[in-house]
Amino acid sequence: MTHNVGTTDRALRLVLGVVLLALTWIAPMAVFHGTLAVTLATIVGLVMIGTALFRFCPLYRVLGLNTCPVK
Repeated sequence: MTHNVGTTDRALRLVLGVVLLALTWIAPMAVFHGTLAVTLATIVGLVMIGTALFRFCPLYRVLGLNTCPVK
């Protein structure tokens, strides 16, 4: 599996994933009081963290995007 998520993109994904998880589970906001909203935010947060850790985004591959520097 080739990497297609660059360093800056990776950091932003990691921060966004942690923020989404924190907003839904640690400090619940009024927006996330519904079960569906909490579930969706949790899934998106986990996907963001996963793509940051593995440095691979399946959607980027489908769209032909690559934020890694050219070697």
